[in-house]
Amino acid sequence: MRLPLTYYARIAVLAGLLSHAGVAADAPPAPPQQFIVLNTSGRADAAEFFAAVRREFPATPQAPTRVGVAGIFSYLREPPAQLRASLAAFLSLAEQYDMPIVVQLDGEQWWDGRPDLWNWWDPARPGFNPQNRANVEWSGWGPQHALRIAWRNWGQQLRVLPPPNLMSPAYRSACHQEMAALIPIIMDWWHGLPPPRRDLLVGIKLGWESSVGVNAWYYPDGNALADRPPAEDPQTGLKNTEVPARGVTPIGYAAASQAGIRTSGELTEKDLAEIAARHLEDLCREAARLGVPRDRLFTHTAGWKDGELLYQAAVNRFSCPGWSFYRHANDPAKDTGARDALARSDAPYWAAVEWLGGGPSVEAWRAALTHTLADPRCRFLTLYNWEGIERNPVALRAIEHVVEHRHGHPAD
Repeated sequence: MRLPLTYYARIAVLAGLLSHAGVAADAPPAPPQQFIVLNTSGRADAAEFFAAVRREFPATPQAPTRVGVAGIFSYLREPPAQLRASLAAFLSLAEQYDMPIVVQLDGEQWWDGRPDLWNWWDPARPGFNPQNRANVEWSGWGPQHALRIAWRNWGQQLRVLPPPNLMSPAYRSACHQEMAALIPIIMDWWHGLPPPRRDLLVGIKLGWESSVGVNAWYYPDGNALADRPPAEDPQTGLKNTEVPARGVTPIGYAAASQAGIRTSGELTEKDLAEIAARHLEDLCREAARLGVPRDRLFTHTAGWKDGELLYQAAVNRFSCPGWSFYRHANDPAKDTGARDALARSDAPYWAAVEWLGGGPSVEAWRAALTHTLADPRCRFLTLYNWEGIERNPVALRAIEHVVEHRHGHPAD
């Protein structure tokens, strides 16, 4: 995370001391290029999104810090042919606008398009199969506790499908199948770029705050609410610091059983973190098999309690770790969970893969961005979302200032 004196600064100081002493010293290595990436919520037309970002931030291919964009491709939500066409168009726009990109492949937050995996309860809907109980999470030990509904709060509480059993063989096979179709599209495009333009691919991101019972949680006796009006739903939400259940009904029994982590007793924080870690490592192993190099592959987890074990799930031998930063966005060095996990990682980079900091002034925003990028191993930070940032002149000015300052005055 942010260091009092970076590795590169130490090298520069040493080189200066040797020079003054009359000893020849090689020039210090240039810090790696870093990126401020603007994510789209997906509501905007992709071509207009690229054009709008480029109008606001001119291309600076050689700058130490560049502006890029991110897109989310939920491969279990959209029809495969449509998704592949959208991905190909996204890559083409990146090349057209000389825009660095992060491609997020999501198979866990949205899987509406695969009722053949999750519909175990409704014979009148597509995909119905009672055996699909094995592919969704449970609220107890056994398929009789299979969920048919869950809740999420991304700005407001909403009903969502039951979350996948992350260890289900059928679910894992579906993820692998879609990745095997999508990743070669990205890699063929990347290898087709001239070497000086290869940094247009900042990274491929796998996972989306990967966890159990957070972005899809289950209220007590939640299945009984599924056929009642949403207005009758509880509104208590999560108590995020109360791990592992976080103030609602514990889930994770299906994955723990399938993985052989536990088949009885109470689920623990360690159990749920292990499920997320195995899920991400499996995805990253598959991406590596498909040719994605480690320095272009990033995970995405988060922590809602300082130092919780879930942070560690981001670290594996195939990828670079990534975390969400909200509470500690203005200075990620204060996030003990991410800091401790990073200390265990031998990856070349890490990333603030979902980030929203700033404040009321340009200086507050500038400081937050600068603190996050202070560690040369931080390859990028991704602002969520462009649809809000483009209406925030303070944030836009701060991004412009950071990019221009680092272009004119390389980071210490």
